[in-house]
Amino acid sequence: MIFAYRAVEALGETCDLPDAAQRRLLRTAGIEPGEAVDPGRMISEERYFGLLERIAEEHPAGRHIPWRMGAAMRCDDYGAFGLAFKTAPTLRESLRRVERYGRVVTSISNFRLVDESTAIAMEIIPGRETRLGLFMTDELAIAAAVQICREVSEAGFAPVSVEFAHDDPDGDVGLAEHLGCPVEYGAQRTGMVLPDEVLDRANRLGDQGVSGFFDDHLNERLVSLIEPGDLRAQVFDAVLDALSGGVPTLAQIAGRMGMSGRTLQRRLAAEDLAFQDIVTEARRSLAGKLLTGTEFALTEVAFLTGFSDQSTFSRAFKRWNGLTPAGYRRRERIQ
Repeated sequence: MIFAYRAVEALGETCDLPDAAQRRLLRTAGIEPGEAVDPGRMISEERYFGLLERIAEEHPAGRHIPWRMGAAMRCDDYGAFGLAFKTAPTLRESLRRVERYGRVVTSISNFRLVDESTAIAMEIIPGRETRLGLFMTDELAIAAAVQICREVSEAGFAPVSVEFAHDDPDGDVGLAEHLGCPVEYGAQRTGMVLPDEVLDRANRLGDQGVSGFFDDHLNERLVSLIEPGDLRAQVFDAVLDALSGGVPTLAQIAGRMGMSGRTLQRRLAAEDLAFQDIVTEARRSLAGKLLTGTEFALTEVAFLTGFSDQSTFSRAFKRWNGLTPAGYRRRERIQ
């Protein structure tokens, strides 16, 4: 909800848009003008993407509104999430909260952290849709992440680089100027790269006790977001994201979902679900997609699905599908 409000406000300021036109845009997102802004209330992806796409279509400056919104965001705009981010002891701890609690603020453009030798990548988890509204949301997410990192950091902050999987929007350089680093479009991923030494700097208002208080609140919010029937899908997605680092434990997946291992086990039991069954299903599903949709060697497919070697992967795959991985790949390509 807050991002829809900010999009319309930013457009109004940029284009001197009349109040009546701003109210009409808000209503397209299902928001009644004058309604109190609730950082915890979400609107559907379809409504939000539709709002951004309408802004881009109807107004010359609309395509670049999202990153301008991000540049204007502050920690306090995010409620308890922003306060937990601001009071975390170090920037690394702040970013861990983005990874863990981002879904409290938005179901779109959530981040994951990936270690890369001397740097860390903060990647946006790819969305299931490919459309302009999603691309614009990704730009907003990156711009906002950079802005709040600058807000909490004692020293100056800038990424090493930023990458977007989508194409360059009309050659605009405003976003690169805000980010203060090179920007690549048409990349293999969307995210930003940060040097390790930046991450361990103390935050200006870091306080472990205060941050822990907000962590407790956010953990409760995360658990409340899981509707009955959605738990299996969320565990499945979390396992898929983790598999390239090996087969995750229940405790690791619980941590990604913002709850304790005991809580996740209890929730699974209540829905008659077994964690290991979901892990097996995720590995089997990912293996099938990699074999049919990529040219990865079998050793690479084994690694990406959490196996330590190709032979163990091949035995498991044949048990699942009645065919070896090579045989399955040949059959699917013939069909």
